[in-house]
Amino acid sequence: MTTSPRPLDTLVVGAGPAGLGTALALAAVDGLYFGVVERGTIGQTFLDWPSAQRFLTPSFTGNGFGSTDLNAIHPNTSPAFSLGLDYPDGLGYAKYLRAVAAHFRLPILERTAVTGVDVDDRDGTFRVATSIGTVRARSLVWAGGEFHHRAHPPITGAELLDHSAAPEAWALRAGDVVVVGGYESGIDLACHHVRRGATVTVVDAAMPWDGQTGGADPSFQLAPRTRQRLKEALATGRLRLVGTDATRVIREDDHYLVDLADDTKISADARPISAVGYGPGLGPVSRLFDCREDGWPLLDQDDQSTTTPGLFLSGPAIRHDRLKFCFVYKFRQRFAHIAGVIGRRLDKDVTALEAWRAAGMLTDDLSCCGVDCAC
Repeated sequence: MTTSPRPLDTLVVGAGPAGLGTALALAAVDGLYFGVVERGTIGQTFLDWPSAQRFLTPSFTGNGFGSTDLNAIHPNTSPAFSLGLDYPDGLGYAKYLRAVAAHFRLPILERTAVTGVDVDDRDGTFRVATSIGTVRARSLVWAGGEFHHRAHPPITGAELLDHSAAPEAWALRAGDVVVVGGYESGIDLACHHVRRGATVTVVDAAMPWDGQTGGADPSFQLAPRTRQRLKEALATGRLRLVGTDATRVIREDDHYLVDLADDTKISADARPISAVGYGPGLGPVSRLFDCREDGWPLLDQDDQSTTTPGLFLSGPAIRHDRLKFCFVYKFRQRFAHIAGVIGRRLDKDVTALEAWRAAGMLTDDLSCCGVDCAC
């Protein structure tokens, strides 16, 4: 893809799984003129992952039996087959993404950062300012991911915390370690440090480790692999789970103190770790979305901004009511839906997208989501 005076039908921002997956679906729409820009290189977020971090969802090659790999972004691909791994690390998954982009010859401009987005009042097209020039597009899909939008708990001394995405959070720590946040990233880090000999305390008032909230939705439950690792870590006697909030962090001489809402304190020998997740990562398009009450972007039923027609969101920041699309196998359900909406608006043939539905990668009826298991 090169910058051109001719407007693109669609510009996708981000070349991670959400951006590439959406681009693959757009490529199935006959005659659609589109491109992808990426601030770094393909799969940059996964290249930036700490080396010890792994996927929570297992990859398995079942395509021949009509079962698509959970971590695949195209129905006819499989990270398990490509990498020979069931739980890919960041480098491995980035390799898979690059291979898919090359195989399907996606039009991608790497090392092209988006610095601003405006809507032309005359024709409604998007003017996207990038580090190499301006790109015009009739529709825009924001797939910038969340990894760069690191969240910290709203407490005094939050600047003293190492975020779970930072390499420092995974570095060898001796003595007492404190992790604020008890969902997947928090328990992942806790198990990591217990395995390396530390004594770890995890603090979270929601107690996501107890398995009593969220029904069968994996967005609100620890993954089976995480629960297995948690059980092993607890058996060492060096992991403690505390169901309360942290309220303050201070440094005192050569250690840190974490004040808790129950008026107790915990000491840590190194900087405590923040494992409370990420924000939506909207960057220069944040003003083009309204917000839900919980602060996440407000979307219509097509994952489109309610205030800016033609601006779509793809990736883990998607929220509909209580539905969270925070795993690849969840947010990929919307790639083909977005592509279909864009294609139909331009009177393009979108019938090829039915192959995505047949592979279980197209959900356009959100009422079918959120069903609990019987046992």
